[in-house]
Amino acid sequence: MGVTAMIPNMTFQQLRDEAVSRWGEIWDPGADRLEIMLLCPRKERKLLELHGDMIDHGQPVMGIFHRPRGAEDLLAEQGFDHRDASFQFVNISNSDMGIWMQQLVTQEGWLRSTVEINPTPFSVGIPNQRAFERHSILCFRHPSLPNLDKYYLPYPIHALVGKAFVSLPRRQAAELARQQAEILGVGLAKPEPEIVEVPVVEQPPEPVDEEPVDEMERAFIQEMMPEAEETPLPTSDSEPIQEAEKEEVPLPGQEAKAESQSDESIPLPDAEPEVDDTPAIEKEFRALVQELLDAGVDPSEMMSDARMEDINERALAQNFETWPVFMQMVS
Repeated sequence: MGVTAMIPNMTFQQLRDEAVSRWGEIWDPGADRLEIMLLCPRKERKLLELHGDMIDHGQPVMGIFHRPRGAEDLLAEQGFDHRDASFQFVNISNSDMGIWMQQLVTQEGWLRSTVEINPTPFSVGIPNQRAFERHSILCFRHPSLPNLDKYYLPYPIHALVGKAFVSLPRRQAAELARQQAEILGVGLAKPEPEIVEVPVVEQPPEPVDEEPVDEMERAFIQEMMPEAEETPLPTSDSEPIQEAEKEEVPLPGQEAKAESQSDESIPLPDAEPEVDDTPAIEKEFRALVQELLDAGVDPSEMMSDARMEDINERALAQNFETWPVFMQMVS
């Protein structure tokens, strides 16, 4: 089984140039690779993104989805509605293509054909468009989709920019992570320093020489000490009696009044209203899913709802991922 990772704003050429530094020994630069095209229903795009998690392949498999902006009419002329399908280009090793497509072809009935990749006409007005020679590649499509003879791109396949879904072999990816952990020292226990006991040597106390006090010095000290003079203690008749100062004790009514005045002088803070920064598209998506749940619609059938397809299309244009929110609400 594979492990799928999403890398934003990448091209096939960038991934191949950085493959050795990214994946090390997992990447075989001498392996023959080819590019194929997959056409699936739009509601099953999430399954196609994570298709590698169910396949035990040997080399990294890279996939990038493309939206035929500007070429919708050219597809409609062939009787193909671009809103019904998701278009994915896959860069895969020759040895892994059979394993990658086996389940889709044998169990789900996907059909194999060829599609001609043509440059988008310059009259469409796509910015930074590049010319390239037209060529044909293998195409696998879901049986619910019609055949597609020609597809139009503004750039060559290796220069398409988008979210790259890269599936790495699980065993080799785990080994790579372990090796990197050893290099970086992550998760490795540091050896504890040895504790060396140092013997304590008790030193004998140094003898203190007590010099005898001279008799003359002792007599001199006694003569220098002043004699204690007797001081008479004051009597009660000699000092005037001082009256204790009387403390003023406020009455209960006055104390309550003072407390009320102190309370009135302290202004209470105003409660700040909570700001809901949830995007509008997320609110709309959650409301629709909740409506379908309340109506008793099975989660597996929600994606076929026309409103769901419309929201998914607008969410994709706003770079909002609906799948995590959907799984959170239906699980």
